[in-house]
Amino acid sequence: MPTHGLQSIFKSKCSNCLWTGERRGDNQNAMKVIRKDQPKITGVIIVTHTDYGERLLAAAQLILGQQGGCRSIPVDVTSNVEETVRTIKTAIQDTDTGNGALILTDMFGGTPTNLSLSLLGTAHIEVITGVNLPMLLKVFGSRHLPPADLAREAKKAGVQGIVVAGEVLRQKIADG
Repeated sequence: MPTHGLQSIFKSKCSNCLWTGERRGDNQNAMKVIRKDQPKITGVIIVTHTDYGERLLAAAQLILGQQGGCRSIPVDVTSNVEETVRTIKTAIQDTDTGNGALILTDMFGGTPTNLSLSLLGTAHIEVITGVNLPMLLKVFGSRHLPPADLAREAKKAGVQGIVVAGEVLRQKIADG
């Protein structure tokens, strides 16, 4: 079927499916089928310096099992800014099943965060910084929430996951 940039030429033959599409830079229509009976979960995108996000995702999946609807995007000194923003946009499209997407970055003010923030007004997304494993585990367990609510829950889990372990142990010993 030729692509002429007209979304109306694409019709779903499945009554349980929705077609969505967006014109991409290569002048091709990227079409995605979302089943109406598919649960709407928030997409998860981890954008970090180097492969930190990939390692966090691997650790989370070791604990929880394989997770769909998520991507990790590494950013380093060789990364092209425009290409990275396009990659993040594509990840949003690929992971969003109708509930939006949450972008988790490593550090406020860093390039991964700044590039992600540049997309705030263009899609149903939220950006949260300071990603850690407790935060990511909470996100995967609460993906039914919309991005803004999910970000607030992730923040709570991330902060609660930061503990001075020696203090906790010493307090337990002192309490008997």
